[in-house]
Amino acid sequence: MTTDTQKEMTVKEKKELTTPAEQTRPGALFVPNVDIFETDKQITLLADLPGVTGESLTIDLRDNILTLSGEVQPFEGPDEKDLLIEYEIGKYYRQFTLSDVIAQDKIDAQLKDGVLRLTLPKVEKAKPRTITVSAG
Repeated sequence: MTTDTQKEMTVKEKKELTTPAEQTRPGALFVPNVDIFETDKQITLLADLPGVTGESLTIDLRDNILTLSGEVQPFEGPDEKDLLIEYEIGKYYRQFTLSDVIAQDKIDAQLKDGVLRLTLPKVEKAKPRTITVSAG
């Protein structure tokens, strides 16, 4: 295998959020990995949120700040006993500042297989036109 292929296949560990703010709830807080793509018409954001369900995901938009937060609950049942736990549970949290080029009222969100896809449409630019001048 080439070095590039090996890098693509390397599993990223969950990255804990390091912040000077104090948490008010116990548990780990993770930063979801994201990929962001842009076209002339929109920006697409893919966030990796394994184990997060639609019910435990909150997407908040206030004062041009887009906040993603979700929680992963333990998977074991009430009558099951833990033998080995490698999958960390906790909360995901990440914020993005949106510019004025985003049509905030048209943002679309879809969660499938632990991947959140946010579609952020851009506002339509003023179409070029010729302005007729009337002489009075």
